Amino acid sequence: MTISNARFDDIFAGQSLMAIFRGMGAERTLELAERAWSLGIDVVELPIQSERDLEALAVVAAAGRKAGRLVGAGTVVSVRHVELAASAGAAFTVSPGFDPLVSRASAEAGLPPLPGVATATEVQAAMADGLTWLKAFPASLLGSAWFPAMAGPFPDARFVATGGMDASNAREFLGRGVRTVAVGSALEDPAQLPALADLVAK
Repeated sequence: MTISNARFDDIFAGQSLMAIFRGMGAERTLELAERAWSLGIDVVELPIQSERDLEALAVVAAAGRKAGRLVGAGTVVSVRHVELAASAGAAFTVSPGFDPLVSRASAEAGLPPLPGVATATEVQAAMADGLTWLKAFPASLLGSAWFPAMAGPFPDARFVATGGMDASNAREFLGRGVRTVAVGSALEDPAQLPALADLVAK
């Protein structure tokens, strides 16, 4: 039986950027999430690799619900991570690779999964399971030419480029067919904020 993550059609509608905040604690993560939301970056991902990360996810997800913003859990690599993400209030899950068991558990928990892919084999396997939205990781190493190459055999695939993305290369990747670019540390750099805000506005 196939599953679906077509809900990302709505989650990422009009969202050229997604913010990722890793390991910063609840207070700092909430501050950065609110900054992202003020820039028009409505979708935020928080990797969950510690109890501190889970606390941050719960705080930011609650704030997101009040503000009408979506907060997902990242680095979800086990069924247990799916359970933790759901209990902390995540709206979706993101994984560095494709694990059918994790994707299925996430979908069954009501959280659309965004699995990571880096090869045509992985894209094909994920799409065979019904997943059309995929995280290309690490995008900066794959290169922007990877995306039009994948579009030939997999025209229905929708890619989120993650890994090494910032204001200097985001526009290039979006121009090669990427639907959304995920940025992390770049959002802490005041010099990059105007460029990223300009990207969101276009």
